[in-house]
Amino acid sequence: MTGIIILAAGSSSRLGHPKQKIVYNGRTLLQQTVETAIHSKCNPVIVILGADAEKIHPDIEKEEIFVYHNPDWEQGMSSSIQIGITMLKKIAPHVSDAILMVSDQPFVDTALLNDLINKKAAIGKEIIACSYSNTLGVPALFNKKFFPELLLLKGQEGAKKLLIKHKESVAAIPFPLGSIDIDTVKDYQSLINTESKHQKK
Repeated sequence: MTGIIILAAGSSSRLGHPKQKIVYNGRTLLQQTVETAIHSKCNPVIVILGADAEKIHPDIEKEEIFVYHNPDWEQGMSSSIQIGITMLKKIAPHVSDAILMVSDQPFVDTALLNDLINKKAAIGKEIIACSYSNTLGVPALFNKKFFPELLLLKGQEGAKKLLIKHKESVAAIPFPLGSIDIDTVKDYQSLINTESKHQKK
């Protein structure tokens, strides 16, 4: 069984307002991310909130997911990963793998998440990551043997530290659109422009 942890605790400081609530294709980015996870092979679905949690949580409170608040979100992504892995182990002690994903990659879909699971089953590699912009990143699947290392991450460290450290254990899935995330107003405007072009076709 593969659980999924959605990291959505950041303050969106460069954007100026919660990116989790940005609307794209009629839903907020977080709603879209949660629905994508729910419809995948992953179970359970865990969401980690932090900054502006009281504004963001109502958007997803009706979903059949587990939502946890990270009071230490200002310490960086590592604190959210730690809460996510800790809660996953508690909720689903027999889980074999975990997918880590963020809420501001609008082009992640259910097929991609399932591809991560299917590729691990097919080739036996213990980490499956997405490749884009000449790098590896999330969404990324980690076998439970790496949970202890994920729990040791500190500050702004993210899962990429393990992707670099354990290159021999990593297989990649091409995901060119993974490079598109929403950090600034310019990023959001580019996303809206993309949406408009699709609607005109």
